[in-house]
Amino acid sequence: MSDCATECLCCARPAEVEATDELLRGLRIPGGGYFDGEWVQGPLTLEVTDPEDGSLVARVYEATVEDVDRAVAGVQRSLREDRWELWERREVLERAADLVREEGERLARIISSEGSKTITEATREVARTAETLKISAHSAALLEGETLPFEDTARGAGKFGYYRRVPLGVVAAITPFNDPMNLVAHKVGPGLLAGNAIVLKPAAVTPLSALALQDILLRAGMPAGRMAVLASDREVGSALVGDPRIAAVSFTGGPSTGDAIARLAGARKMLMELGGNNAVLVCEDGDVETAAAGIVDGAFGVAGQNCLSVQRVFVHESRYEQLVSLIAAGTERLVVGSKKDPLTDVGPLISEREARRVEEWVDAAVAGGARAIVGGRREGSYYWPTVLVDVPSEARIYRDEVFGPVVFVEAFTDVDAALEAIDDTEYGLQAGVFTASLSTAMHAVDRLHMGSVLINDTSDFRIDAMPFGGSKRSGVGREGVAEAVREMSEPKNVILNRMG
Repeated sequence: MSDCATECLCCARPAEVEATDELLRGLRIPGGGYFDGEWVQGPLTLEVTDPEDGSLVARVYEATVEDVDRAVAGVQRSLREDRWELWERREVLERAADLVREEGERLARIISSEGSKTITEATREVARTAETLKISAHSAALLEGETLPFEDTARGAGKFGYYRRVPLGVVAAITPFNDPMNLVAHKVGPGLLAGNAIVLKPAAVTPLSALALQDILLRAGMPAGRMAVLASDREVGSALVGDPRIAAVSFTGGPSTGDAIARLAGARKMLMELGGNNAVLVCEDGDVETAAAGIVDGAFGVAGQNCLSVQRVFVHESRYEQLVSLIAAGTERLVVGSKKDPLTDVGPLISEREARRVEEWVDAAVAGGARAIVGGRREGSYYWPTVLVDVPSEARIYRDEVFGPVVFVEAFTDVDAALEAIDDTEYGLQAGVFTASLSTAMHAVDRLHMGSVLINDTSDFRIDAMPFGGSKRSGVGREGVAEAVREMSEPKNVILNRMG
């Protein structure tokens, strides 16, 4: 029996050690996991594969339930022992943003290799990650607080006070595969700035981006024990959110998983972004050509695996044929191919299983009367960008988030009926409205129960500084850097009683 507490690389055969080390070395990632202030060197058994061809990108450490205890204890110890002032946190995030920019080419290759993004899309994500970290650094003033209005009440006589915002404690951050670096930055940037410790569980299929960002934060000066990264399955995620030492959970994913997390976590702070079934309304006076271009871009970017993706389009009957024709033509021009090719517009889905699921949803809709005027075919993990018409309202693809490269178009005659149809879903993330009428635009803003309504744009847009999240089943609370800083901190009052 080995003397090691757990099997490590020193216990593996030399050829296995070398092959495993070489993969991570080639990506310039120091280890396959990180907790208790140290990189985990083995055993590296969790395979990260490229969904384009199934090739092995790297192996990482597959965390266990027992590791959760060590990870939480480690970051909690850092909170107690490592004094890390606000100005130091700000400077670390600024340096990290600079490092992300400087190492952008390497980071884009990591994002693209382990996930669905083309190299062009991955390059854009790297730029946004740097921006998110920079915005986080510049949000330090949000923690300063205010004086308390004791002079505004007779009961406050003789008192003076203020509040400042303080950390919550240990934050559990759970991130998805579709934005494997920037969505990590959206949790750890505000969380660290607010003074918290973080245990991060990235999606098991895309852990490399998170590990690369962890390394950058450490090189930028983050205390060694302040953050942990555990790549693993749902069992580890369940143990993490159920740990009583966790002060808050920040989760991005689907509503069913969100429900499970809420049941496990109980009464504690929750931040959840749970997706959308996003619609675009194109009115009779809307710019149809601009709308069509935006819909094609918004429906098929990242192979439709985007919480803001355009899935439903409602267009006035007088512009229906024109819009459908323009969307079909734009979709047919898209290049489906290798993520490595800068000319590729649409790469694979995250797995063949997901591509098969999308295929099943489309086939079921077609069996119910829908028509695929473009696309509607699958090859391995690729599903071709698909435009549907005549989709029955009872079809799953009409009501649920497809999270794939599919959009459908429906004609309407009455704006209020179309707005009602857009709102008739359990989701409420974002919606787009194309119209030349300010009155119609503001009527839609008032009528739609959404986190954001975009005028003369599609649902597929955000900036990283804006409050971001949805109504109804699309989320709990808001992300976006400033909102997340507030959500991941709490006010502490200081009240002085003037004696004499």
